[in-house]
Amino acid sequence: MLKRRDILAFILIVFPWTLLITVWHRSAVNHLATRKADRLGGRPNFKNSFTLNERCYLENRDIVQLNRTKNVQSRPAPWSDVLPILHVVTPTYSRPVQKAELTRLLHTFLLVPNLHWILVEDSRQRTPLVARLLLEASLNYTHLSVETPRNFKLRGDRRDYRIPRGTMQRNLALRWLRENFSHNFSQPGVVYFADDDNTYSLELFEEMRSTRKVSVWPVAFVGGLRYESPKVNRLGKVYGWKTVFDPHRPFAIDMAGFAVNLRLILCKPQAYFKLQGVKGGYQESSLLQELVSLNDLEPKAANCTKILRYESSSITGNIQCGWDSYWSQDELQAGKIRWKQ
Repeated sequence: MLKRRDILAFILIVFPWTLLITVWHRSAVNHLATRKADRLGGRPNFKNSFTLNERCYLENRDIVQLNRTKNVQSRPAPWSDVLPILHVVTPTYSRPVQKAELTRLLHTFLLVPNLHWILVEDSRQRTPLVARLLLEASLNYTHLSVETPRNFKLRGDRRDYRIPRGTMQRNLALRWLRENFSHNFSQPGVVYFADDDNTYSLELFEEMRSTRKVSVWPVAFVGGLRYESPKVNRLGKVYGWKTVFDPHRPFAIDMAGFAVNLRLILCKPQAYFKLQGVKGGYQESSLLQELVSLNDLEPKAANCTKILRYESSSITGNIQCGWDSYWSQDELQAGKIRWKQ
């Protein structure tokens, strides 16, 4: 029979050691579980360790964190009150690839500081497809619409250069700018006409941002040539045009090859693209003749010695415009660059 002294010794010696070993064993198991979860790239499963209310609290907390992340990602780009605003005018019309091409253009514009996108639809009213696209984007934009008269719409051969495309849409954008900006508007701006089936790189927009009146640059793979370009003399003045199609046009330049200072647009309210009484290919000249003379043009892209790059779009198969790299005129003349089909 155990004596009271032996029982007391057992309690005072064995029990503390048993308790210590139990605590140590549980700590080691939890530590191993944590390390295993870290190796798997996730957290250990604590599902059985919390009550229902505690699990709901954790799930709600995760949802709040996801919402915060989404808000951060969708916030507008920084806006500078000093940097000139780029008012980019894009005519668009309904077609199977419209949303894909507008999305590509939108993602480029999101990377350009101080850009205001004026998107003008060729329709009687603004369509829900384009409205949703713009509403979900964190971009400064204006959404307009005007329908081209039926007798000016393309029939049969869609490449008929005699039929002006996007003219009424560009003119509506010019009217909107004149109605919403005054001559005394302090922040400088530049107007550029960017078609929705082209692809533009970021350097192009920085080139045009310093436009004082009208800036110009070469455009590759247009008009049946490897490139069209303003001819620039040693003094940095434009004196003619390198082009095959009607080189005697007052401004033998592509729509993608020039940008206009906003103040010049506001000071000359009579300047519009002409829809009637203008031959095919003279749309650019009809506007520029009302704004500047040949001597006023400002050559960009290293005095028009570097060429805008065109490449084939995987969406439409058309030749697209970019600025991913410069090509010199010597490289083009030497045949080092080939037209990509």
